[in-house]
Amino acid sequence: MKISEENNDIIDKQKKIRQNIINQYIKYRKIRNLTQGELADIMGIKRPNISRFETGQYNPSLDLLVKMAESMDLEIRIDLIDKQEER
Repeated sequence: MKISEENNDIIDKQKKIRQNIINQYIKYRKIRNLTQGELADIMGIKRPNISRFETGQYNPSLDLLVKMAESMDLEIRIDLIDKQEER
């Protein structure tokens, strides 16, 4: 596999993971009946930051993702899985 193909594969994985995270946050924000503005107020940030995150225009830090999760009474869990063991 060429390096550019490997890079494209990694970029595709990043996009899928990012979209999955965004979808989960939107789902739980709606379950909690929170508007973007209400969530932003709880977090002490501006509403456009939430909007840009939800539309994929902003890639927040892990710290901000944790703060957002805590604001909705959620916990973040990240699992690393050894590809060799999965085969």
